[in-house]
Amino acid sequence: MYNKVYVEITNRCNMNCSFCHGHSRPPRQMSMEEFSLVLDRLAGHTQYIYYHLMGEPLTHPLLPTFIKLAGERGYKSILTTNGTLLHRRREELLSAGLHKVNLSMHSFEEGSDEAFADYLEQLATFAEAAANAGVIVVFRLWNKGFDKGRNEFALSVLRDKLSGEWVENTRGIRIREKLFVEAGDRFAWPDSNAPLQGEEVRCYGLKDQFGVLADGTVVPCCLDSDGILSLGNLFEEDVSAILSSPRAVKMVEGFRCGRATEELCRRCGYAQRFVR
Repeated sequence: MYNKVYVEITNRCNMNCSFCHGHSRPPRQMSMEEFSLVLDRLAGHTQYIYYHLMGEPLTHPLLPTFIKLAGERGYKSILTTNGTLLHRRREELLSAGLHKVNLSMHSFEEGSDEAFADYLEQLATFAEAAANAGVIVVFRLWNKGFDKGRNEFALSVLRDKLSGEWVENTRGIRIREKLFVEAGDRFAWPDSNAPLQGEEVRCYGLKDQFGVLADGTVVPCCLDSDGILSLGNLFEEDVSAILSSPRAVKMVEGFRCGRATEELCRRCGYAQRFVR
């Protein structure tokens, strides 16, 4: 069993964030039939579905239906979003059966302070309703050193809007039950033109996670934005066959020994977090 599988239901996004690597693939979103097939083929391989790799999942009109369908089949749904569209779809999302929502506040780096304050208030309103409905909400600030002073402002707005203990921990802040803030550094995405990151490479790709792009392509992790490390296609093959392919097995064995068998992995800044 894998801890999670990233399912990219759409590769379209309503924003163009400076930290995001982006992708060069044609715009695409999964149909109901394709998503249903993905759920069928992931059965027994994971309990948790994450609705992103690239793209903003809230741009997909069938997202609530997908979440309901996943729940009916025994999966727990985790949504990662820039949060800009939440106010439009709050009721349908909270009635769909979400398990957790990650709100990437570091997505909102541009725009006026007034617009940022309005955005934060909308996130806080959603978070309050979600927590009361039993949904875990995590406010993410993965942009240390790049926030232009906005992180402290964001926290001040949230403190004003959300009551709780606000206790710091190793990952950020526990506001209260179901509500958290998670802080982290901005990382360098893997890219064929990025500098090599060192001889030792360790990764959780294919160990506790893998991803499925909008066209069904299976990739080892959530950062392979262009599907360079394609292992197969879940629309055409069973997941067991894909993950037991020579390329996948070689990658797993390499990571176990602290080395990357793929050039792209040697150029991943995120993987360096796991090197000790």
